[in-house]
Amino acid sequence: MSAEHELRLVVITGLSGSGKSTVAKCFEDLRYYCVDNLPLSLLKEFLKDPSAHVPGHDALAVVTDVRAPGFAGEFPEVWEGLDRKRLRTTLLFLEASDETLLRRFSETRRPHPLAGDRHLIDGVREERSLLAEIRGYADMVFDSTDWSIHEVRDQVYREFSRIPGEPPGTVVSLVSFGYKHGIPKGADLLFDVRFLPNPHFEAALRPLSGMDPPVREFLDRERDFAALLDRVEELLLFLRPRYERENRSYLTVAVGCTGGRHRSVAAAEELMSRLGRKGWPLRLTHRDVDR
Repeated sequence: MSAEHELRLVVITGLSGSGKSTVAKCFEDLRYYCVDNLPLSLLKEFLKDPSAHVPGHDALAVVTDVRAPGFAGEFPEVWEGLDRKRLRTTLLFLEASDETLLRRFSETRRPHPLAGDRHLIDGVREERSLLAEIRGYADMVFDSTDWSIHEVRDQVYREFSRIPGEPPGTVVSLVSFGYKHGIPKGADLLFDVRFLPNPHFEAALRPLSGMDPPVREFLDRERDFAALLDRVEELLLFLRPRYERENRSYLTVAVGCTGGRHRSVAAAEELMSRLGRKGWPLRLTHRDVDR
């Protein structure tokens, strides 16, 4: 990014029900800082110098639409007044057919912001008319009529990824835990390492954890420890690209032993080391190590 364009700003707007919330989540996956539904007075102040409000971020996505009173009449002036010497701007407009919008509102049973006591179609048509001028300002228009949620994500990733055309990598979250404290919620893959010898029964190792070298040395003497890690690593190498193909942002891999202090911790630490060397985005949590 050039010095003149220090910060990328994407403003997301469009018709209610066209998928703005889904698109905003995609930008979050792309590590954009996202702001949704600011009143116009606050939006104007924010857009004067976004970096002053969210320092340390070089990419922002702002969702704004007819939920903000006066939006249709005032937004063009706000958009034209942006300092494009300091901002690299994109106005992304989302729309869909009347039939699609009616079906989506019917399925979610949410009220249209402009319908009031009128028929839903009246609100949809009024909004489309009000936003016609703003649509004309758009740098990019997404028509989500026939798109699935996966196709929406693909389109956002293709157009707005930090590396053009490259989707964000699935973050692998490694969690060690103890079965006696319960299985972690939301785990996608679960590995039980209780078949390994338990350092808990070694007096010198009991007060230590799987992060301490003596515990790791104890486990390294067991051929099954390395064999297990080899197989889990191989499985993750196979699975992660397939999760990415489905636009999964996170893959949670839980490794459990009895108490969550020794074997599972050591295994998760080693997986973190191995996968980290491959450049994967990773998170590591030892849920029960201090219990």
